[in-house]
Amino acid sequence: MRKLLFQNLWRSPLTIPAPAPSAQALAELGAKVDQAARRRLGRSLAIREVDAGSCNGCELEIHALNNAFYDLERFGFHIVASPRHADVLLVTGPVTVNMREALERTYAATPDPKWVVAVGDCGRDGGVFAGSYACVGGVAEVIPVDLHIPGCPPNPMQLLEGLLALLQVQ
Repeated sequence: MRKLLFQNLWRSPLTIPAPAPSAQALAELGAKVDQAARRRLGRSLAIREVDAGSCNGCELEIHALNNAFYDLERFGFHIVASPRHADVLLVTGPVTVNMREALERTYAATPDPKWVVAVGDCGRDGGVFAGSYACVGGVAEVIPVDLHIPGCPPNPMQLLEGLLALLQVQ
């Protein structure tokens, strides 16, 4: 047992570090997002994240936006706890039968103007869960979607670029 412990202490990690995005590209993207949000709304953008039945892969990437590296708040985005304070609903996963009504109520509780962003391949059409008896389908099957961010899961840079695209298109 002792031999195994010492072997593991000297062994390097088995995971490969993620490629780091360019700091300059991140700063430029952040400036664009902040300018677009202030131009469209006159203030920062409030986001309510809704998990409609996902595998949590997309949630992990969304939570990475709040870490010290990406720091979503510096771009003028704020994650809010209530849909009544939100401008954007960021919906992940396929909509399950049990979450359909909750998603409809969340959408109804969000004040106008509101935007809905379907995150990931599951949010688009149900992904690997499509056709399941417990799955209604993609987010667009339940509420209108303004933007889809593809990926399984999309990385934080793709999420930021998608939110910027939402602000520029609307």
